Amino acid sequence: MLKERKNLSTKSLLRPISNYFKTIEDEGRKRTCHFSLKDCLMAGLAIFGLKYPSLLKFEKERKENEPLIGNLERLYNIDKTPCDTQLRERLDVVDPSVVRKAFNIIIAKTQRDKVLEDFKFMGKYLLSIDGTGYFHSKDVFCENCCEKKDKEGNIISYHHNLLAGSIVHPDLKTVIPIAPEPIVKQDGVDKNDCELNAAKRLLPKIKTEHPHLKIIIVADALSANAPYVNLCKENNFNFIVVVKESDHKYLFETFRNANCKVHSMILENGNVGEFSYINDVALNKSHPDCKINFLHFREIKKNGKISTWTWITDITIEQENLKLLMRGGRSRWKVENETFNTLKNQGYNFEHNYGHGNKNLSTILAMLMMLAFMIDQIQQHSCPLFNAALKKAGAKYSLWEKIRGLFFIFYINSWRDVFLFLIKPPNHLVLEPDTG
Repeated sequence: MLKERKNLSTKSLLRPISNYFKTIEDEGRKRTCHFSLKDCLMAGLAIFGLKYPSLLKFEKERKENEPLIGNLERLYNIDKTPCDTQLRERLDVVDPSVVRKAFNIIIAKTQRDKVLEDFKFMGKYLLSIDGTGYFHSKDVFCENCCEKKDKEGNIISYHHNLLAGSIVHPDLKTVIPIAPEPIVKQDGVDKNDCELNAAKRLLPKIKTEHPHLKIIIVADALSANAPYVNLCKENNFNFIVVVKESDHKYLFETFRNANCKVHSMILENGNVGEFSYINDVALNKSHPDCKINFLHFREIKKNGKISTWTWITDITIEQENLKLLMRGGRSRWKVENETFNTLKNQGYNFEHNYGHGNKNLSTILAMLMMLAFMIDQIQQHSCPLFNAALKKAGAKYSLWEKIRGLFFIFYINSWRDVFLFLIKPPNHLVLEPDTG
């Protein structure tokens, strides 16, 4: 019989989040006694855990399906399920840092249960960081929206972005997201926020929240600049960052003039890899004291096609770690493919506007969706029951539909029952005709 990993089951992951949300000072409850903040946050998490395509559909089924309410209360630790209006109003005034702490609770849990050990690479953890947009509108906006303006300074659209990071491994399909940093208008600042400013907030938070994690930041070419490199060094993070010649002609000229030795080897896929490198060189003329190491890699495929990658890193490059650095650098794409693309194309509806609000609603909902994604990823990595149900369903989108269907048809005692039912549905279920 398939066993669930109890300490990392859906129930075990949801319980500490619910317990934490219960401890948050609930200012709104002083004004109204209808729904607690904990229930609103857990209901939001449930909406994304069950992959509802919209709050409207959730509200419709909440009203029409009595089993759904009971199942939400039992499986998501909700005392009283809020309507969509109350949920929007309560979450709009929540500080995003409140939700951030829930991610840290789950990361600590994966550490205690040795799940994070599976992601170790070069004795550390690869943290792939990138920005992504999740809201864009010409008409809907809030006080935290970033603005796009035309040449005359007229606002033509509004948007929200996130700077998100996931712990990745070149050999693993799953990722472990950390709490994202919203890219939104900052208090007292007229200009738009940006990825670099968000990184200046995010990296110190990661260092404070996870002081014992030895991290290697992997990032795209937008991060190949002296402020970002220095930011990594200040927080004692290693880094492997993509660098482009169009942005760093001085660095590439320095590399070519050094006439570095080319190291050739056969890669695991049978292609030929050619590596060359130089250590302790200036990133650019403007920052001669910003020293980095430069890695150049060419992959020559059997059909003769050649692909080239280049990175900067603070890790001393040696012949023995060439392949490891290359694999670590190329894992950067996992934050796009395994995180953003999954959120946008596999049932999470990341770019759908579930509600914008006047202050923080859009950000809170995006973070709750990321938290639901984090729980799913841990399940996929470590739970045999979840993976057996996923295999039976054939695709994640189908699995989400089946789970949601059970929630408003059956009385469910536990998450274990959900997965067992999907793996091997009872053959005695018969709809009796109405003879009344």
